[in-house]
Amino acid sequence: MFGQTRRFRIGLNLFVWGYCLNIDNIISVSGGKDSTATIILSRALDTENIYLVFADTGHEHQATYDYIEYLSEFFRLPIRVVRADFSMQIERKRKKLQAGSLPGWTDSAISRALEVLKPTGNPFLDLCLWKGRFPSTKARFCTQHLKRDPIIQQVFLPLLDKGKTVWSWQGVRRDESRARRYVKEFEEVGGGLFNYRPLARWNVDSVFEAHRFMGVKPNPLYKMGMNRVGCMPCVNCSKGELKSIALRCPEEVDRVKEWEHIVSLASRRELSTFFCGLSDPLAGDDDDIHYTTHGIDRMVEWAKTTRGGRQYDLMSAADGVSECSSAYGLCE
Repeated sequence: MFGQTRRFRIGLNLFVWGYCLNIDNIISVSGGKDSTATIILSRALDTENIYLVFADTGHEHQATYDYIEYLSEFFRLPIRVVRADFSMQIERKRKKLQAGSLPGWTDSAISRALEVLKPTGNPFLDLCLWKGRFPSTKARFCTQHLKRDPIIQQVFLPLLDKGKTVWSWQGVRRDESRARRYVKEFEEVGGGLFNYRPLARWNVDSVFEAHRFMGVKPNPLYKMGMNRVGCMPCVNCSKGELKSIALRCPEEVDRVKEWEHIVSLASRRELSTFFCGLSDPLAGDDDDIHYTTHGIDRMVEWAKTTRGGRQYDLMSAADGVSECSSAYGLCE
């Protein structure tokens, strides 16, 4: 299973022995299959100075939070939790609104936004309140602000300021997407920070083989029809995933529906839907778009259909929600 990394392991040892012994190995943990396989690989390589960090977006399923605790107990390693804070950005926006310095805002829109434009303590919701919109497939500012930046600011920079060399271990595979097709296994960022992607050449079968080899249970969400683990739901979730979420986790849909209401009030046009990048095949060109009519509930109804969204999938609707529906063949 680990033969794919043998060549890089040689390079790893040469680097450690011949260049620098003052390395902190930081593994970003999401609760997903790839970051878990990265932890497994680090243990197989007997890597020292391993530190695990989880960036809590505030938009995760409870099963993922439970799984993070499970991983900490299984590997007997503490997992540091970091969270983004947008209270300063929200306060700056409030001041600009009060001063009338933001173009296109009417007095009524400013008054409406100021009622809800306050930090909630939930990173994902606060980010959307600050931006006045949800992330989308074309504007994925969520990863940067909720995961990358908090880890850099709260974990990497303090270590680098102490003169440490930091290896950022990332569970990224080239076959995940076209955008990652040529991702580098190892690269220098600068200032003592390096990106290390030991799974770059792996495929998904190897990832779950590593789980089985080490006796690590995969995140249970993979048996509930989820292709990915992270935000619940993710703005990039598939039609099938959205249907599974609605059937198995209706409370997640209800939460997003409430967020659509709050974020819409904080937006200039009083319009912000979670799946703004998705088009409803039944919507007409003259439809009035509003979060109450074109929000997540409408997309959930679309997710239950087949034939281009024009007919309900009666066979799927008849299925129970307790059975395993893994896209990766994890069902026993």
